[in-house]
Amino acid sequence: MGQDYTTTITTEYIKLQDLLKYEGLCETGGVAKLRIQDGEVQVNGEVCTMRGKKLRSGDRVTIDGTTVTIA
Repeated sequence: MGQDYTTTITTEYIKLQDLLKYEGLCETGGVAKLRIQDGEVQVNGEVCTMRGKKLRSGDRVTIDGTTVTIA
């Protein structure tokens, strides 16, 4: 079962693959890349296949039932 939580970034944005790795939702950047390309990740409720997608405050990322909100 997933969980919902908020993470705070101190920069203007964070790339999607970097967020997945940083939050421990994917073991490595390579795994994050594959899962994004396979359509397993949603950004703001829509499937996102762009691993370099820039996430900013207010964006929501969902993978495996876990949702992370960027603050």
